[in-house]
Amino acid sequence: MITETGRVVGIEDKALWVETIRRSTCGSCAAQKGCGQGLMNKFTDGRRNQLRVLLGSLSVDTFHLNDEVEISIPERALIGGAMMVYLLPLITMIAGMGLVSNYASGDVAAALGALGGFLLGMALVRLHAMYIQNKPAYQATVVAKFTPAATNSVAITVSPHSG
Repeated sequence: MITETGRVVGIEDKALWVETIRRSTCGSCAAQKGCGQGLMNKFTDGRRNQLRVLLGSLSVDTFHLNDEVEISIPERALIGGAMMVYLLPLITMIAGMGLVSNYASGDVAAALGALGGFLLGMALVRLHAMYIQNKPAYQATVVAKFTPAATNSVAITVSPHSG
């Protein structure tokens, strides 16, 4: 499980909208200057992201706007989602190009086949996203709600000891 903390910005019947702030770990990496990811993080670090998070066994009545919550995302969902979003359109694009190339000759026909395959792949990704929208095995869920006292105690716990 991958966990993250965020702030509640919207409340639905069975889910919350949580805002997280993207933070980069590139500051601690030795290859900062020669890494393309480090360059991209300079432009996107600190960007706010909003995502829909399922409540799990928690009640919607316990949450209010601006509450701090901890959310978890199953690793299976993250890896499977990346494979679905990146590989499926690529595979259908190559299949579309190959299929059209068997029946028609020319680069324009192959390009149109690739475009059609890519669009089919994107439509399949969208259908899959709609299918798994409320399935906890594929969605982020709320793990805990921080109360102001708990937030302060966590801050004391992680602060370094002097002396």
